Amino acid sequence: MAHSRQLHLGAFMRPVSMHTGAWRYPGAIHDANFNFAALKRFAQKLEEGKFDAFFMADHLGVLNMPVEALKRSHTVTSYEPFTLLSALAGVTERIGLVATASTTFEEPFHVARRFASLDHLSGGRAGWNVVTTANPDNGKNFGYEDQPDHAARYARAREFYDVVTGLWDSFADNAFVRDAESGIYFDPDRLHVLRHKGAHFSVRGPLNIARPVQGWPVIVQAGASEPGRQLAAETAEAVFGAENTLEGAKRFYADVKDRMRRVGRDPGLLKILPAAFVVVGDTIEEARAKRAHLDSLVHYDSGIHSLSGALNFDVSGFDPDGPLPEIPETNASKTARDRLLEMARTQNLTIRQLAATAGSYAGLAFVGTPASIADDMEQWLYESGADGFNIMFPFLPEGLDLFVDQVIPELQRRGLFRTEYEGTTLRDHLGLPRPSNRFFD
Repeated sequence: MAHSRQLHLGAFMRPVSMHTGAWRYPGAIHDANFNFAALKRFAQKLEEGKFDAFFMADHLGVLNMPVEALKRSHTVTSYEPFTLLSALAGVTERIGLVATASTTFEEPFHVARRFASLDHLSGGRAGWNVVTTANPDNGKNFGYEDQPDHAARYARAREFYDVVTGLWDSFADNAFVRDAESGIYFDPDRLHVLRHKGAHFSVRGPLNIARPVQGWPVIVQAGASEPGRQLAAETAEAVFGAENTLEGAKRFYADVKDRMRRVGRDPGLLKILPAAFVVVGDTIEEARAKRAHLDSLVHYDSGIHSLSGALNFDVSGFDPDGPLPEIPETNASKTARDRLLEMARTQNLTIRQLAATAGSYAGLAFVGTPASIADDMEQWLYESGADGFNIMFPFLPEGLDLFVDQVIPELQRRGLFRTEYEGTTLRDHLGLPRPSNRFFD
C-alpha cells in the first residue's frame, strides 16, 4: 500500500562521484567523467530506476592546485553541461536534466536561451541550478582578480533570476499561429519586449526562442547560507541541501519552508533534497568495508587540497598531525567550510584527519543494506527532514547499479517511490505546476 508521501530522487553526476578516490576503486570506469558511452549508460540506468533527474554541477576552469594534487584529480577534464545534457536528451525519454549555470560569471540572456533550448530539445525535462560561483580561481577566467563578496553575489543572483524568467515569458504560449494560407507565422501582439534595467543588468529582450515546454525550466538552488536560504524561499522549486544530521536537516527544512510562507509562496511548491552519499552492501559490515577501502584510496595530496579549497585557506604548510589553525572569514561558500570547522572543533581532528574527510566525502552518508538505507530515507521523509535526496554514488558503475537494482525496489516495495513515471516533464515528476506567463493570459 502506497504511503501518502513519496521520495523524489535526483542523481548527482558531475563529477560522477564526489569522492576523490572513486576513479581508483576496483572495477570503476577510470575516465567516467569524460566518457560519453559511460555517461549515456548511467543516464539510461537512472531512467530505468525512475529517477527524477540527472544533475550536473559545473566548474568554470581547472582549479588552481599544486601539481601533486592536480595530477590525481579525476575531474580535471569534464564535459560542458549543456552540450552533454543536450546529447543525453536524445538517448533518454523521461529523466529530468538539470545543469548548473553561474549567476556570477554568466549573462542572463545566454542562460535563458540555453535552458529554453534544452527544455524544447528534451520535451520539457530541463532544470536550472542557480549558483553564485564561490571559487576565486574560476573568476580569473572571466576578468575577476578579486572574488565578488558573498552578499553582492546573491544580490546579483536575485536580479539574474528575474531577468531570465522574464525572458522565458517573451512569447505567449499561443503566439505561433503558423497559418500557411495567410502567411502569418506568429502574432506580434503575443510577444513581450522585456526592457529590463536594474542594478546589475540592462537587457532589452525579447528571447528569440518560443516559451519553454514547461513554461519555465525547474528552478533549483543549493546555497544554505542566510542569503542562500532567502533566495531559495523566494525563487527555488528544488533545493539540494547539505545538512548531514536529521536534526540539522529538520531545522533547515522548517526554516526555508517558513521563509516561503512569509514571502507568500506555497511551501508545497519546493522540494528539499539533501545530498546523500550511498554505499550499498549485502550486510552493513560489507558496506562499511567498501567505504573504508574507498577512503583509503584518497591520497594526502588530494585530501589537503580539498581541505584547503573547502576552507578557502591554504593549510598545506601546517603540521599534518597538528590541529587546524584559526581560519579567517572569507567570501567563499560557507556551508562546507562551516561543517569542516565544526568537525575539527567537536571531534578534535588533526589536519591529516580532516584532509582525509575532505578528500572523501564529509556530508550525509547512508552506508548499509538496501533495507537499512530505505529505513533511513523513510525516517528523513516522515520526520520532515527531506522531500527526497540527491544521490551521490561512491564509485561507478557498481555503486549506481546496486542502488537502482537493490535500493529502488526496496523503496518501491514500501510505497516510498514510484514504479512508473506518471508524466513526461521534470515538473510532472516533482509534482510542480507549470507557471503562468506574467505578461499574457
